[in-house]
Amino acid sequence: MHSPNPLTSDTFAHVLRRTRLAAIVRGSDADAALRTVLTLAEEGVALVEVSLNTTDALGVVRRAASEVGPGTVVGAGTVLSEDDVARAHEAGAGWIVTPANTEAVAASVNAGLPVLAGALTPAEAVAVRRAGADAVKLFPASLGGPAYLKALRDPFPDMPFVPVGGVDLAGAEQYLAHGAVAVGVGSPLVGDAAHGGDLTALRERTRRFVALCARDTRGEA
Repeated sequence: MHSPNPLTSDTFAHVLRRTRLAAIVRGSDADAALRTVLTLAEEGVALVEVSLNTTDALGVVRRAASEVGPGTVVGAGTVLSEDDVARAHEAGAGWIVTPANTEAVAASVNAGLPVLAGALTPAEAVAVRRAGADAVKLFPASLGGPAYLKALRDPFPDMPFVPVGGVDLAGAEQYLAHGAVAVGVGSPLVGDAAHGGDLTALRERTRRFVALCARDTRGEA
């Protein structure tokens, strides 16, 4: 199957800029990971990434893609190779996330899948954009923090950066204020839910992140 909620590069960019949040699900329990994706979708998260190092990741992607409503698109993350892209696409992933400028970037472009590609340095950011990435996953963002994003945006004011890695609620606010088009959030949002943990707590955290990202924080810092 392919994604029931397909995205083009234009619609992916629009959803990123409108919702400003991508959730990252990585877990050791496939059923719990699925419940986590569905809970995030129910709480209004439009972009949910399932990392390929999740237990039965492609099965989770396949089931989630068929069960989420039209307001959420399930993607695949930690995508490294052309084969990863092909298998994720077939499972129903509607967008792709890579940790670096791997062959998966070009493969995603060739498959017509929007891709959020990992980069840390200025040279890497330029390279992934030239390779066709729709946005730049600034990773690991925790290495430089919001101040590093602010410095990067001086020479690259129009570069669509999405900080990922250690982004908690306070960090998300700062990154968005410094011009990130969105933030990618894993454990500070998902917690232990994808390992079989508390879904009620997940809902509460999700509501806080969704509310924060709905605010216009740009220019406040």
